[in-house]
This record gives sequence, C-alpha cells and structure tokens, in this order.
Amino acid sequence: MSQHKLFLLRHGEGAWNKENRFCSWVDQRLSEDGVKEAQECGRLLKAQGYRFDLVYTSILSRSVQTAWLVLEAMGQEWVPVVKSWRLNERHYGALIGLNRAEMAAIHGEEQVKVWRRSYDVTPPPIEESHPYYFEIYNDRRYNTCDVPKESLPRTESLKEVLDRLLPYWHNVIVPEIKSGRTVLISAHGNSCRALLKHLEGISDADIAGVTLPTGIPVLLELDADLKPVKPRELLGDQAKIQAAIKKVEDQGKATPAGK
Repeated sequence: MSQHKLFLLRHGEGAWNKENRFCSWVDQRLSEDGVKEAQECGRLLKAQGYRFDLVYTSILSRSVQTAWLVLEAMGQEWVPVVKSWRLNERHYGALIGLNRAEMAAIHGEEQVKVWRRSYDVTPPPIEESHPYYFEIYNDRRYNTCDVPKESLPRTESLKEVLDRLLPYWHNVIVPEIKSGRTVLISAHGNSCRALLKHLEGISDADIAGVTLPTGIPVLLELDADLKPVKPRELLGDQAKIQAAIKKVEDQGKATPAGK
C-alpha cells in the first residue's frame, strides 16, 4: 500500500534544449516554450488536487525557474524551495555547448548515445581552454557548496551523478518524505534518471532506455521504506508524452526528425 507520493520533474525546455546543445552546468533560463511547459505542469498538478510541502531544486536557473512557475500556477508560492548543487544536471565535460546532431554526424549516433545515456561511461573532461570553463567554475553559486570548488567534477557518468546525489537524498530529502511531507524534486533529465535508477532498481543496461521529457511530472508511489508500490506514472496527455519522449530520443541522431 502506498504511504508516500514523490514527484520528479525535469525542468521545462531551456534555450540550449531548443538548440539541441549539451547544456549541463552552463546556466540557462527557460525558453518561451519552457515557461509554458512549467505553467502547464502546475495547472495539471493543481487540477489533480496535489499539494506540496517542500520543493527541492538544483542551483541552475532552469530548475529553480521551473519550480517557481509550477508553484505559482498551483497557487502554492509559499511552499519552501531548497536548492543544492547535488541535484545539478550531469556534467558533460568537454561536450558542453556542442550540438548533439552535429556530434552524431562526426562521431556516429551510437557513440553519442553512449555519452548521453549509458550508466558508467564518462565523456572527456572539461579543460581550462574550454570556452565555458571559467563561466562555470568562477560562478559564485559554487562558493557555498559542501565540497571545495576544486573538488567539483570536470565530467561525470550517470553513475557519478548518482554517487554525488545519494548523500543528499538519504540525509536531507528522505527524512522529509518519511515525516509525511509531499515532496517535488524539480531537477534535470539525468539527476532524475539517476534517482529513478536507485529507487526502482533499474539495471545498468536498462537505464539507457529511460527517457524523461521536459516539463512532464513523474509520480512515484512509495511504501514506508520508500520502495515503489506501482510503476512510475508520467502525468498528462499520454499521446503528447510519447511524442515528447521521441523528440528527446531523436536529439542524438545525425539528422533530427523534421530536418
């Protein structure tokens, strides 16, 4: 029997999502469509009668902005929002800023899929010569992290995302859920996928097939030990959700759909 509800949400479309670029730790706000996605998500959750007690986000603007817009649409602006770098998107290293389709044309679709979706393969690390290196590591939001700035990742596999996320999950989020609070995590495609892998026991191979579109809330019903009691549910129009999933999956193709 379900005792707890947990909601995961990949932020609304960002400017670089629209351009099919690896955004990662570069700070981007939502696109016009991303704003609409977040607002529609909030209206959907309100119509279905959900109420949140606490929201967790990364420290990247697109994650925070999504949470604000969702809460505003729900009429729940007062709900506390807690931010942590441990919920950040996966660090894509040297791939940051590059176009996925162009990379597929150069390196092949299979290699890009491995970089994007595999569990334990790490992209090449970011170097100081990278055009976005100093923008990321000189950002003062990382001055208050719970690790020294020089210890922050220069690249990550999905496994490493889960490794840096789990301490925050166990020490901060889990006690709130077990106390009876209903929690929304407004984060990123890979931080949400990593948490799903942990909660659902998804295999290293099968996690490559898990796709989360932007702006679609995922409902997890959990027992007292925070084990799922039923399959995850992506809320909303199912035909639109499947189309959005295909759009995400097509991003790594050398010739994206419609081009």
